[in-house]
Amino acid sequence: MNQEKSIFSKIIDREIPAQIEYEDEKCIVIHDINKKARVHLLIIPKKEIPTLFALTPQDKDLMAHMMLLLPQLASAQGLDGFKTQINTGESGGQEVFHLHIHLLGN
Repeated sequence: MNQEKSIFSKIIDREIPAQIEYEDEKCIVIHDINKKARVHLLIIPKKEIPTLFALTPQDKDLMAHMMLLLPQLASAQGLDGFKTQINTGESGGQEVFHLHIHLLGN
């Protein structure tokens, strides 16, 4: 199967540019180019997981890692509150089929 890489995989592989806020061995955090709030970050796992439906029990540590990053990222942006959003599936508003968490705050 010859599946084209997602835009997020291309960002992770530095094939296309992005404003990177944070990166470690498990994930990358970038600024959303279509901001819906003053702060709009995308927390993206380096492992290409298409949707929440594709998660396996082996992904629980990765998801916990990403969730624990959220308040740290929000604090670093000067936020004292924030919203998170995960769009899942086409009918759930997902446009890029590489799992990611939106962090939004004003």
